[in-house]
Amino acid sequence: MPTNTNNIARHKTAIRRPSFSLPIKCLLRDGLLDSTTTLFDYGCGRGQDLELLAAMGIAASGWDPVFRPESKKQRADVVNLGYVINVIEDIHERSEALRSAWTLCDKMLVVAAQVEFAAPNKDYEEFADGVVTSRGTFQKYYNQHELRTYLEVELGGDAIPAAPGVFYVFKDESAKQQFIATRYHRRISVPRRRMSELLFEQNQDVLEPLMEALTRLGRLPGPEELPEAGEIIERFGSLKRAFALIRRVTDEQPWEEIAQRRVEDLLVYLALSRFQRRPKLSQLPPSIQRDIKAFLGSYRTACARADVLLFRAGDPEAIDAACQRAEVGRLVDNALIVHRSALDYLQPLLRIYEGCARALVGDIDEANVIKLHRSSGKVSYLVYSNFEKDPHPALRLRVKVTLPTLSIDLFDYTDWDDPPILCRKEQLLHKDHDLYSRFSRLTRQEERYGVLNDGEQIDRRSQLLTVLSEKQLELRGHRLARQRAR
Repeated sequence: MPTNTNNIARHKTAIRRPSFSLPIKCLLRDGLLDSTTTLFDYGCGRGQDLELLAAMGIAASGWDPVFRPESKKQRADVVNLGYVINVIEDIHERSEALRSAWTLCDKMLVVAAQVEFAAPNKDYEEFADGVVTSRGTFQKYYNQHELRTYLEVELGGDAIPAAPGVFYVFKDESAKQQFIATRYHRRISVPRRRMSELLFEQNQDVLEPLMEALTRLGRLPGPEELPEAGEIIERFGSLKRAFALIRRVTDEQPWEEIAQRRVEDLLVYLALSRFQRRPKLSQLPPSIQRDIKAFLGSYRTACARADVLLFRAGDPEAIDAACQRAEVGRLVDNALIVHRSALDYLQPLLRIYEGCARALVGDIDEANVIKLHRSSGKVSYLVYSNFEKDPHPALRLRVKVTLPTLSIDLFDYTDWDDPPILCRKEQLLHKDHDLYSRFSRLTRQEERYGVLNDGEQIDRRSQLLTVLSEKQLELRGHRLARQRAR
């Protein structure tokens, strides 16, 4: 019998999860939800997210047409519309739910829906613009770009990808720009003192906060960016004089390097901000306006420099040359492969190239290795299980983003009997990484005992086990040893 709306079992789509749902995880990860923020869950299902948030001290309430119909729909800083629009078969009702959730949020709306590349490999009955599952539920599987476009058309604002199928829509332009800028703001350690100075030690209580602010900003902070600014000016006459003392006891070069990295971060942010219709200068947070004036002079100059980098990110020859110049990562025939932690050490052009892919797919939290294809306009996000502890971790998931066609493909290796593995893990890391030495030591051992030959990679688990068996060796953590007698 053909399916009709009366046969759709919407209540069956509310499932119990062992932890937070993906949109709530994204909000917590990105610092957009904490004890100072209120949340309303529009279509909360059985309310598990609400229970977990309450345990964290976060004010959260919710409504659901089946499980909490008596609850009131109420305003909140953040409204979550998680996996609701994809289970509504009527397109008009779907849009009404979206707009209703939008009217309830004061700061931002987070929307999550099922995406095509995560859909189960089953033949379901087509219905409306989606399918009816074997459980009698409706599912609309969106293309990532399609979902983004739908949200922007319906709500009239920019939809920023947080993860596959999860988008943020901000009501406040300044808050949106601050969030985007923070994504590309690298963490840097405060330079150490290299000499003793009595005046510094006498004023350490205010100079250390100034050093932290200088490291975070790469420039002298404004009064609103440093609570101790007034006290510092009273003691030294100006922030510049205080900074001169800091440079004397720490050396000048680290501060010049920090400023340069902040310039690069700013250019990466401005380049990628074009994906959300670059705002007017007056719409930017005061801190970013200060950055532009201090580092690049004018907004027009800053945007022009950023645009040059963005357009070069679409030039395969420029990307190939940048990959070959990279001081971190493993260069192979078709790509540069880096650990996630090494992205910060790439030059701005490659960070923008990867950022273009992230602007489409969002953050894939488990992805610990990134493959920047040198000539095809593709970026792949790879999930290797237990990367830090397994000497040769197996590939579990690969998400490939093809920028020219705005397409996303997922490849799941979970059930493979002989999955691809990683060798020479240290090549993917920056030399300052805590695990670089341990990984390098294993590689030297494997080369010395002939497990690895010069430039050769073992690609599969079976290959590795065969070589180890032939040489009567075994792995004990990140070191090789003779096989124990059986």
